[in-house]
Amino acid sequence: MKRGIPSLRGQDHTGITVPDLQAAIDFFVDVIGCELATTFGPFRDDTGSFMADTLNVHPRAVVEQIALLRCGMGSNIELFQYNAPDQRQDLPKNSDIGGHHIAFYVDDIDAAVAYLKERGVRVLAGPLAVTEGPAAGQTINYFLAPWGLQLELISYPKGMAYEATSPTVLWSPKSPAQ
Repeated sequence: MKRGIPSLRGQDHTGITVPDLQAAIDFFVDVIGCELATTFGPFRDDTGSFMADTLNVHPRAVVEQIALLRCGMGSNIELFQYNAPDQRQDLPKNSDIGGHHIAFYVDDIDAAVAYLKERGVRVLAGPLAVTEGPAAGQTINYFLAPWGLQLELISYPKGMAYEATSPTVLWSPKSPAQ
């Protein structure tokens, strides 16, 4: 019997809650290069438990607005702006449970890093070329959105070392149909 969710096709989107939806849209469109597909909302339930039952948030949480963005040949991004009585304002680090980041594949990581720096984006140390182990062949560089969301540039134009022996190769925007 096959394991996993029946009829699974792949990842559709990554959802991220942001403090200012318009500022986040502007960053993803004007700096990253994504395209805004649509916005909609608000969603709320002022008397019942719809928000808790459906989204596992406080029953009085309000999704002020949602934006859907397409980012090249990769998975889509869904941005939420919430207002909730128990909303936390601190961002998780990569090392925290629930920590996360979004990685964008680029063909020329040096040019991409220079571009981000020219636009005043906080770019962390790198680019870092991985030369040993299963990820050898990739080069990475983390950077931060203006509100602190962790993002990454990644490039592996000649593939990664694990590909030579693994029966499963990761999906890549370099060859989206494979």
